[in-house]
Amino acid sequence: MTTDSKTIPATLIPGDGIGPEIVESVIEILNAVGAPFEWDKQLAGMAGVDAVNDPLPKQTIESIRRTGLALKGPLTTPVGGGFKSINVTLRQEFGLFANLRPTKTIVPGGRFDKIDLVLFRENLEGYYAAMEHYIPVGDDPKGIALSSGYNSRTECRRIVKYAFEYALKNNRKTVTIVHKANILKLLTGLFLEEGRKVAEEYKGRVAFNERIVDACAMQLVINPWQFDVVVTTNLFGDILSDLTAGLVGGLGMAPGANIGDKAAVFEAVHGSAPDIAGKGIANPLALLLAAVMMLQHVGRQDLADRIDLAIKKVITDGGLRTKDLGGDATTKDLTAALKQQLV
Repeated sequence: MTTDSKTIPATLIPGDGIGPEIVESVIEILNAVGAPFEWDKQLAGMAGVDAVNDPLPKQTIESIRRTGLALKGPLTTPVGGGFKSINVTLRQEFGLFANLRPTKTIVPGGRFDKIDLVLFRENLEGYYAAMEHYIPVGDDPKGIALSSGYNSRTECRRIVKYAFEYALKNNRKTVTIVHKANILKLLTGLFLEEGRKVAEEYKGRVAFNERIVDACAMQLVINPWQFDVVVTTNLFGDILSDLTAGLVGGLGMAPGANIGDKAAVFEAVHGSAPDIAGKGIANPLALLLAAVMMLQHVGRQDLADRIDLAIKKVITDGGLRTKDLGGDATTKDLTAALKQQLV
């Protein structure tokens, strides 16, 4: 997209728990840099259940279908009542095949420092397709729980190619394909097979290696600096992306993007944290970093860079931090400091 001054329609989902607080903070900061988004505010999660007895109302889906772009706060999927996971439903509804999770050190001096890696997770298939059922054993109707996963050659190729293209465009040097083809020989063997084919197409431009998932998990905590871009299947990506978030301070620093051909949804990866909702101490950084990714997605790298620089001055160099990062700043304190740097 171009970097002109035209407004860009986008869906805004405040979410549950601390969601409305951090969304308010992020919108203030986006307004301070003159972000081009024209927001259509919609409900989801418990807010959707309370309003229309639906955690993902049709109106919200229609809004995303119309805008093709959404920023969402953390959502709570109600327990019981037959409600499906909101995130899984969104991914399937809009074909959001790529889950992008960057991990970068913002607060220096921790156990791991100067981390800068990006994980790509296939978002539609694997075991998260959730084809599950019980098999009765004797008098027990739930004697065996059975879950089937699947990977298609098409989606394996698409996510790996997306990761290599990202590496090429962002001057990344190496893509690591993570699998379990030594045991799940067909399910993840197909992923590795297609991954190797894609890697050949980028030979001489982007380096390539491969890791078995358990070895990768170990190496991520022994020497995370060896990794640059990581691409893997749905379940492994879910687990490893939380692990990588832990390298830089936890999910409060973890943004996520869900990208498809017709829509993109940007989010804070963490939950709704109802225990601290309304206390004014929530950390808005994960959602702010997701908004930075959203600006990059629509071609406004200039505005993304301004916010990144403000974060560096306030948090990395300045030391103003919320409680979860070892400081005592409130949400409003952090928002005000970031806005001041953007003037």
